Amino acid sequence: MTFGSVENKEDAGDIGEGGGAGDGGRAGSAAVRRMSRSGATRSYRSCVTGSAAMLGAVLLLTGCKGIDVPVDDASSHSAGPAAGPGRAVSPLDNPDGTKPGLAPITSDAGRAKARALIEKVATKGRGPKTGYERDEFGYAWMDSADGVPLAWNGCDTRNDLLKRDGDDVRFRSGSDCVVISMTLQDPYTGKTIDWTKTRATTVQIDHVMPLSYDWQMGASRWTKGKRQDIANDPLNLIPVDGPSNSSKGDSGPASWLPPNKQIRCSYAVRFAQVSLKYSLPVTVADKQMMLKQCGG
Repeated sequence: MTFGSVENKEDAGDIGEGGGAGDGGRAGSAAVRRMSRSGATRSYRSCVTGSAAMLGAVLLLTGCKGIDVPVDDASSHSAGPAAGPGRAVSPLDNPDGTKPGLAPITSDAGRAKARALIEKVATKGRGPKTGYERDEFGYAWMDSADGVPLAWNGCDTRNDLLKRDGDDVRFRSGSDCVVISMTLQDPYTGKTIDWTKTRATTVQIDHVMPLSYDWQMGASRWTKGKRQDIANDPLNLIPVDGPSNSSKGDSGPASWLPPNKQIRCSYAVRFAQVSLKYSLPVTVADKQMMLKQCGG
């Protein structure tokens, strides 16, 4: 199911909260099969040597003019702008989540500002999970969630996020939407991950404030539209190491924090930003843990 002109219809899988790959991995494989069947050609206007020695010799001898030579799809993919690992932005400087990554908050002034933000978060007990289904928040990675950045741009949420945070992004041939490979500076582990679509679940999209958690803290009473917003809001979404995301499940900060200790204050701030934007409380234990990460 798609809305508008979302390009990557095969990328509707929900790779996020709790780790499940949904249809994303299968869709990636299907895309690769289609690419393999369709092939790609490139016109060589100057002398070219083929991958096989015999073909190379023939082309050299004949002058290689205007010959359409089949090439591997990998060489026909367009590349996004390359960027270094320093692109990640502090959440304090990224209140709408449209800038890349999650940079550490290290200065005393920054950590004081972080604590002041977290202090604004309301608290209450965690309600029942009764009635929760992922579909209550709309189909995965929809481009038609009103009221959030990057919506209605013709590219689904998942690929928007891979483009936002990835370095050396490469797209499927003929597309400026479907990401097939990129390098991720993973904030949760501190690792550099060379990701490809054929191994989709090595990078998953984390709902910082998990959807099940949202449901239990009040989203069960929201309109469907508001639930779709929080599920697709870039403020609440970060591409991260797949196994780390799987270990998180629907835990709050009192039960789970990123393995990379340098990023924990930033993670707490991002959790608070989502909480405040959507007027969702957190548990007392979660708020205490969030403050502790920023020196409180």
